[in-house]
Amino acid sequence: MNRMILESDCCKCKFDEMFVRAANKKTKFDHTSSMSEEKSALKSNFRKFDYYVLLFFSLAFIGWFWEVALFFFTNHAFINRGIYKGPYLPIYGVGGLLLCFLFRSYRRKPFRLFLLSMFVCSVLEYLTSYFLELRWGSRWWDYSGHFLNLNGRVCLLGAVVFGLGGTALVCLFLPLYEKAYHRLSGKWRLVLCLLLLIVFITDATYCAVWPNTGDGISGM
Repeated sequence: MNRMILESDCCKCKFDEMFVRAANKKTKFDHTSSMSEEKSALKSNFRKFDYYVLLFFSLAFIGWFWEVALFFFTNHAFINRGIYKGPYLPIYGVGGLLLCFLFRSYRRKPFRLFLLSMFVCSVLEYLTSYFLELRWGSRWWDYSGHFLNLNGRVCLLGAVVFGLGGTALVCLFLPLYEKAYHRLSGKWRLVLCLLLLIVFITDATYCAVWPNTGDGISGM
């Protein structure tokens, strides 16, 4: 009888030991799974961060190149357009990101995308012009001589150009950008993001006190 009781206790101990081991394995698995999910979430957030940072600077550079080229062909002179010293116009970067966030789903509706881009970019241009004049007492653009302008800050021609640009951005540029983005390794994207942000923050800090002004740049 005592032997049977001992054997029963022994089996119970082994069962308890097996149960504890199984519970420990499950805990380790859950912990590993949780860590894997956290790493995946961080990686996803980083991809979103570097995706939009690089997109911002790409669009800011394209906007700068457009305005410099336009001024060169109309005035036959190279002028670094914009408030900053570097080759970028943040208003184009911000406007482009807004259009991507708001209207990416309109890729197959170009006419509606065109109208919405006209409206959003015109509002952004007006507010930016107002802020710059309020902050530094000068205008970096003036459409007073253009047809259907509003206080010289926006005009019909500019709105149409922005509408066409927004449509081209969402329908044509974004697919090409995404292909180029995925061809770069994560490390190179990180390096580019850090370099661009350091240069931009340094430039913005300097130009907050001494903005880029002069003939063909601002009305100062």
